[in-house]
Amino acid sequence: MSAARGAVLAVDQGTSGTKALLVAEDGQVLATAHRPLSQRYPRPGRVEQDPAVLWRSVTCVAGELAARAGVLGARVAGLGLSVQREAVLAWDPATGRALSPLVSWQDRRTAGRCAELAGSPAGLLVTARTGLPVDPMFSASKAEWLLDRLDPRRERAAAGRLRVGTVDAWLLHRLTGGATDATETGCASRTQLVRLDRAEWDEDLLEVFRVPRAALPDIAVSDGGGAELGHTRDVPGLADGLPVGAVLGDSHAALFAQSHGRPGVVKATYGTGSSLMVLNPHEHPPADGVTATLAWRRRGEDRAAHALEANIASAGTAIGWAARLLGTDPAGIAALAADAAEDSGVQLVPAFSGLGAPYWDRSARAVLIGMGLDTGAPEVARAAVESLALQVADTLARFDTVLGAPAAVLHADGGPTGNAALMALQADLIGRPVLCAGRPEVSALGAAYLAGTALGVWADADLGGLAPRGTRFVPRRDGAWRDGRMAGWRDAVARARGRRP
Repeated sequence: MSAARGAVLAVDQGTSGTKALLVAEDGQVLATAHRPLSQRYPRPGRVEQDPAVLWRSVTCVAGELAARAGVLGARVAGLGLSVQREAVLAWDPATGRALSPLVSWQDRRTAGRCAELAGSPAGLLVTARTGLPVDPMFSASKAEWLLDRLDPRRERAAAGRLRVGTVDAWLLHRLTGGATDATETGCASRTQLVRLDRAEWDEDLLEVFRVPRAALPDIAVSDGGGAELGHTRDVPGLADGLPVGAVLGDSHAALFAQSHGRPGVVKATYGTGSSLMVLNPHEHPPADGVTATLAWRRRGEDRAAHALEANIASAGTAIGWAARLLGTDPAGIAALAADAAEDSGVQLVPAFSGLGAPYWDRSARAVLIGMGLDTGAPEVARAAVESLALQVADTLARFDTVLGAPAAVLHADGGPTGNAALMALQADLIGRPVLCAGRPEVSALGAAYLAGTALGVWADADLGGLAPRGTRFVPRRDGAWRDGRMAGWRDAVARARGRRP
């Protein structure tokens, strides 16, 4: 490794934990670090995280790898950052001190407000301009809720003495010692306050949600050499002056890692929720079950890269639920599932907070059906694991319709892709190959790759040679089997939605 060019330190701040990678210029991951995070549920439908704990997780993993870099003979050239997207908090722009909990993207406290808006002219305007359904998953209604409690008359917000925003903006503020007051383009597009065709805060949308423009950070490019996104200052464990090379939403970072910015690659990220995403160079409008978003905006480019996305609300959540129910952990669920009969008929629809893509039915309720006297823990575990693949297959079918043709290959990433049985089932259910990424930390890799191109560690043409080799799963079942399994799943979904097909 050339000492003059160094390595990229990438941090992936997610819902269940914060990971970090130290990536050398040959693409080798020199070291990793991880800190788990918990969530709290103060009332039914409310999901929060502690910003102070989140910040410590970031500084711990970054500081650990910065220290190891010296031992490994590497020099940290700069940082890449990927983040959970729609979660919202408020902070003091003068000090960076959080003034609220982090209200999770899973939180449902604004469901009534969203239902009120959804069918109104204002709600139709929100969807038309943002490409997103009016849903509490997205940031705007949560930002409104926080402001109603912290600043009901909007006096501090309008005067710029209170900031409200997403995780990326708050972390950039903290990482740069307050010098950077910005949110990244792709993350901003998830707030429902940005007009997609302009990649700018929209005054009409700000009025709908009663969010003063002065309460929001500026919208920044996704990559830079430090001048655009800033440099580290007063961060425990990190030297001052390290450039922040890139910031991306976690799903967007995974797409960048899988596609290297090329159109036509459809990826599925399996995490707490799941996200299917593909670049949308022709800027097709959103369709039923599939939303529009901005993937990133690179320095020197006139327009942001547009993407289509489908968000599945509960993926890994189903595994966590089954683990708590059965008194084990995710690895235990995978082991139990392997002991179950293949066609037990037990189905879990994990609509714990309603259904996201492709139905966007927040009135749906979780159901576990098809049980008999012989149903035991293995069958329940298998139903939880299979729900991940069934939801992705159902959503990919909607993607195929929107795109006008099926994607030849599904690129998969995230921790659950390490379950070979799950990925084999996924290939069977979609009837095409699944190519799993060579490492589970793909969001962190995507942030590293984009940061590295901005910092001069790599050129775009180098990226294809950096990615570790993945595992390919090919379908083994015929169309009749596939149709039968999907028909059974859709019947279960209909029951979760309180209806029959």
